[in-house]
Amino acid sequence: MKATTITLFAVASLALSGVAFAAGAKTYEVTGTVLETTPTKIVVQKGAERWEIDLDPQTKVRGELKVGAKVTITYTMSAAKVDAGALTKLKAAAEEAVAPVTSSTAPGSQKKEVPAVSPTP
Repeated sequence: MKATTITLFAVASLALSGVAFAAGAKTYEVTGTVLETTPTKIVVQKGAERWEIDLDPQTKVRGELKVGAKVTITYTMSAAKVDAGALTKLKAAAEEAVAPVTSSTAPGSQKKEVPAVSPTP
């Protein structure tokens, strides 16, 4: 009896963990009227807002996309580039300025500057 319960628990755990990893990014929807469509994008008017959404070869389209049609688009948000901003660049510059300076010249072999003596009148 206990072995059966443990086996069922293990199977259920594996099944649920697979669903959790398959979930992926959160999806959103926008419904509006098609203003323009190309093989790579669709432009939709939703109220006063104009939405331009890229289409790729994996995009599933049901029905015919044509200007004036009412459509519902399901999409996910994904980052194309992330820039940490000016603070990260300043921090890197500060760390570089504080870093010890290494020289290939042996210590003591550098030319020493002697202060210039002005002639006395």
